[in-house]
Amino acid sequence: MEKKKIMTIFGTRPEAIKMAPIIKEIEKDVRFESCVVVTAQHREMLDQVLETFAIKTDYDLNIMTPNQTLAAITSRSIALLDDVFDQVKPDMVLVHGDTTTTFAAALTAFYHQIPIGHVEAGLRTYDKYSPFPEEMNRQMTDALADLYFAPTSLSRDNLLKANYDASQIYVTGNSAIDALAYTVTPEFSHEALKNSEAKKILITMHRRENLGQNMMQVFRAINQILDNHANIEIIFPMHKNPKIRALISTHLKPSSRLHLIEPLDVFEFHNLAKRSDLILTDSGGIQEEAPSLGVPVLVLRESTERPEGVAAGTLKVVGTFEEDVVSAVDGLLSDPVAYEKMATAQNPYGDGKTSERIVSIIARYFDSTVEILPEFSDKTNPNRKGNPDEKKLVD
Repeated sequence: MEKKKIMTIFGTRPEAIKMAPIIKEIEKDVRFESCVVVTAQHREMLDQVLETFAIKTDYDLNIMTPNQTLAAITSRSIALLDDVFDQVKPDMVLVHGDTTTTFAAALTAFYHQIPIGHVEAGLRTYDKYSPFPEEMNRQMTDALADLYFAPTSLSRDNLLKANYDASQIYVTGNSAIDALAYTVTPEFSHEALKNSEAKKILITMHRRENLGQNMMQVFRAINQILDNHANIEIIFPMHKNPKIRALISTHLKPSSRLHLIEPLDVFEFHNLAKRSDLILTDSGGIQEEAPSLGVPVLVLRESTERPEGVAAGTLKVVGTFEEDVVSAVDGLLSDPVAYEKMATAQNPYGDGKTSERIVSIIARYFDSTVEILPEFSDKTNPNRKGNPDEKKLVD
C-alpha cells in the first residue's frame, strides 16, 4: 500500500486526550504519514495535553479569542482549515466526537472531497439543545463521515437507525481507555490528598447548558454535603470560564475541606480521579474513564449520551436539583453494598485496544486485503437488556 497521509484535527482538551493514543499508533505505522492540526479552540488546557503525550503539531491555527462565540469558532476554523487542506492534501481526515472544531473540520474536509473518519461516532441524546452545541455537532459530523468508529454497540445501533451504511461502521471501544495507560501511575501525590483519612469527592462542571441556575443548585448541594459529612473533602478543579468562576465565588461557601484548584493537566487529573472515592461531573469523557479507575460517577445532567455506563452500573444520572444531588451522595456513601456495586461494575467503554483497531480499519479502507482487529464487545447495550433506569436514557 502506498503511504497514506492521515490528518488528525482537534481543538480542545478532551479531544486531545482521546486522539493522542490514536496519533501515537499512526506515528509508529509505516503505512502512514501523520499530520496533526490543532485549532486551539481551548488554548491552555489543550497545550497541557500535547505536552503530556509529547505530541508535535504540524499546524496550529490558534483561533482562541476572549469571549469567543460558536459562530466565530466555526467560521475561523473553516477558513483556516481550507488553506491547510490545500497545502497538505491529506488522504483522510480524522475528527473526534462533538466539538465545534469537529464539525467545522468535517465540513471543510467534505468541501475538499477528503474521506472523513469520525472517532466516537454515534452518541445521541436526540435533544438538539442537550448537550449544546455538542448534540448537533456530532449528528452533522456523522452525516458527513465515511468511516464511523463507534465506541459501543449502542452507538453503532444509533448509526444504523439513521440509515448509515453498516459496512462503514465499526465498534472500536473508546480511546479514552487507551489514554489511561499513558497517564495513571502508582506514584502520585497532590496537596488535596494530604488528609488520607477523609473520603475524597472530585467534582467537575463546565457545560454551557448548566451555566446559571443549574450550577447554583449544584453548588448549594456541595455546601450541604460538606455540612452533612465531617469526613468528606471535596476537590474542585475550576474551569477557566469566568462565568463559571463567578458562580463558584458567589455560591460556594469557604471551607477548609473544599479545595478549589486550578485546572489539572491530564496526568494529574487521571491520577487524582484514581484516588477519589466518588466523582460528580457533567463531563462526557469522565463517564468513560472512571469505570476503568474503579470510581462511581454521579452525572450532573438530566440525560446522558453514554447510557451504557448506566446500564453497566458504573454511572447514575442525578440531574442538578439540589435535593437530588445531596440525596444521591448521601445515599451512596451510607450504603457500602451499593457503593461497591458501582465501583466494581464492568467497564463498557473499552479494553485498551481502540487505537490499534482504528488504525487497522483505516488501513483496510485503503487496502481491502488488510486484516483488521476483532470489534470491541461491550455486552451492555441497554436497549437490548431493558435497563431499569430507562427514563434517564435515550430511546
